[in-house]
This record gives sequence, structure tokens and C-alpha cells, in this order.
Amino acid sequence: MTLYYGEDNKVKITDRWIRFELEKQFFKPFVHIVFGARQTGKTTLISEIFPNPALCYNFADPEQRTRIMSDPGVFRRECEALPEKGEPHVVFVDEAQRIPDIFDAVQVLYDGNKSKWRFILCGSSARKLRKAGTNLLPGRCMMHRMFPLIMPERPALNHGKICFTPLIELPRAEGLISHFPPADIEERLAYGEMPGIVLLDEDDRGAVLKSFTTAHLEEEIRKEALVSDWGAFVGFLRLAAAESGCMINFAAISQQIGRSLPTVKSYYQLLEDMFIGFRLPAYKKSPRKNLLSTPRFFFTDVGICQAARGIRPSRDVVMSDPGRYFEQWVIAELWKRVQYIGKGELHYFCTKDGAEIDAVLDIDGKIIPIEVKWTERPSRKDARHLFQFIKETPKATQGYIVCRCPRPQKIAENIMAIPWSYI
Repeated sequence: MTLYYGEDNKVKITDRWIRFELEKQFFKPFVHIVFGARQTGKTTLISEIFPNPALCYNFADPEQRTRIMSDPGVFRRECEALPEKGEPHVVFVDEAQRIPDIFDAVQVLYDGNKSKWRFILCGSSARKLRKAGTNLLPGRCMMHRMFPLIMPERPALNHGKICFTPLIELPRAEGLISHFPPADIEERLAYGEMPGIVLLDEDDRGAVLKSFTTAHLEEEIRKEALVSDWGAFVGFLRLAAAESGCMINFAAISQQIGRSLPTVKSYYQLLEDMFIGFRLPAYKKSPRKNLLSTPRFFFTDVGICQAARGIRPSRDVVMSDPGRYFEQWVIAELWKRVQYIGKGELHYFCTKDGAEIDAVLDIDGKIIPIEVKWTERPSRKDARHLFQFIKETPKATQGYIVCRCPRPQKIAENIMAIPWSYI
């Protein structure tokens, strides 16, 4: 199953923040590798930046894949056949991880003539590349990552002018033109931020998300033989999704699915390699001695997380436990921005005696503690752990509560409550 967005529904690359960075970087004389989960819009964006590449390969197509695999030298010969000209020929390879040897061929071509070609390699999984020890062209490439939509790409419903500095500033975000439909927070928590999903009618999103998750994982995992027992992995996936946002408990999941600890750890790594999950490490720079250090695991998109649990995503599901989904959405939004700007670190903070802060942002020499609360009326009670953390942490001078209040509120001298749409 494939979801497309582009001319038919008026959504173009001007709607994606990363376009600015990619357009600038793609014209530098390197091999460019773009990683990201399926349906995050990689192919659409690259095809609009380069509408007429000299050569285009899609290794998701079995016919194209078989042709290259049956004659490993044909890719190099076809590239070499391109005539010399004043500017480099763009060669676009989609789903490049399906044929890892293509990276060696690209290196030979690039080393032979850096100005003749501009290689753009796209992939939705790094698992096969990592396991095979694939040559990822060190010193020759620039790596890029693409994620589900972030707030600047999809505005909040009935969102007015913001006179407030975001927690993580994105260069050029103010000039972004977005035609993705605006959404309230309940819609975002129910269906996530995958571009192809948000453009569907709401009545169809839950069913398509559930089918997409199953079809994508089955195709990517079973066809590439990434796991030996599909049934065991499905059991793991549902547990991992149900525990999204919690500290990883390898032993408990190992016992429940009847697989070894190394197998469970490899399953988690697989979700990261497919760019649909990430680990949030614990904050360890506190002077306290009773810190917990186990990382938490989050799905990159809350819609995919719900579908991976084996349930049909909907607003009703969200409202059964809105605080939990809200926290996952906020953490994922902050994490995506940190990845995009390429600086800063995001952690969580927790002690053995129950003191907990949902997110700790370490950026530009500042430590910013953040609590996430499903409330429209934030209070000092919601900030009790923030007060203590700021008191103990010299670089932490300001804390935030992300919630559903309509406008920013000053809770205390160093605590600000902000609407979710302001982050």
C-alpha cells in the first residue's frame, strides 16, 4: 500500500521545513543519503527538488531490483554512459538499502569523478545495511533524516499569532507555507503526523493506519528476512507499543513473548533502524544519587504507535488515557526538532523515590526541564518537581509546563505554562 501527496491535493515541498536544508545541501559535491520511515515524504520531496533526474532507480520495484541484482555492474555502466556536461547529473536511488552493494558502486563512481554525478540515495531502514556492515561512504556523504510532520508544517486549529519564543527554535520556520490541514490536539493524538495519513478523510485514517502499519512492517521485515519468527515479533510489537513512553523492561517483555533477552533487544533495535522508534535516555547530570538510568522508548508517531498495538486509532481511544498520549506526542515533537537542527540533547529525569520530569532539554548551554500535563488550568502543584530540579541545577533557570491552557501563564518566577501549540 502506498500513500501519495502532491499535485492532487495541493500539498507540496513548500510545506516541509526540511526542504530549506535539503535544497541547500543537495547541491554540495557529496553523496547524499536520506533516511526516514516509510511515508514520511522522502520520495515526494526529492522528486520535487529534482523533477527530472538523469537516472532514477526504485528498488522497491521487484523488476528494477532484479535487473540490478542479476547484473551488478549495470548500475555503474549506466551512470558512466551519461555524457559530460557543465553540471552534475542527478542519480536518484530510492529504497537503496534493498541492494547494499549499490553503496560500493557509488563510491567507485564518486571517487573517479566527483563532479560528473550527484547521487541521492534514499532508505527507509538501516537494519540490513548495519547487519551487512555496508559501506556508508565515510568522508564522501552527507546524511539527512526525515520525520513525520512537526508543528510548523501543520498548524494548530484556530491558531492565532504567537508572541512567544519556541522551546526549540527552527531557522526559517516562520516563512514556511503549509497547506496541510490544521488540527486540534485530539486529532493529532488519535492519528499522528504522517503526511499521507493527515490528508485522508478522518473516517478513513484509523483503518488505513492500521493496515499501513501491518503491511509496511510485514513487507520490510519478512521480505528482508530481518527476523526469523514473524509471530513472535508481532507479539513484541504490540507490547512495545503498549509500553511506549515507559522505561524499557527487556526482561518482562522477554518473558511475555517467550524469547531471549538478546532477541528482544534486537527487536527494539529493529524499530530504531526502521526509524519508527527512538530511545530517550535518562538525565544523569543531577547531583542526586538515586537516579534511574534505564532509557525510555517512544514511537516516533503516536498514530503508528496506536496501530502497532493492534487497535484501530480513534479519538475515543485517545480519550481513554489522554495524558499518556499527550506526553508521547510532545516528547516526539521535541525529539524530531532536536534531530532536525542537529544540536542539543533530550532526556527524561526520574529518581527512585518518585521525583520525575517528563523531558529535560540540554541546548545552547541551557538546561530546560519540561513537564507535560493534560490540563487547561495549570498550577504550582503541576510544577512541584520543576521547582526542585531548578534549585539543584545551576544551568536550569527556567522550567515549562506544556498543557492545554489557551495562552501562556506565569506560574512562578521561573515557571511558565505554555499551550501545546507554542512549543
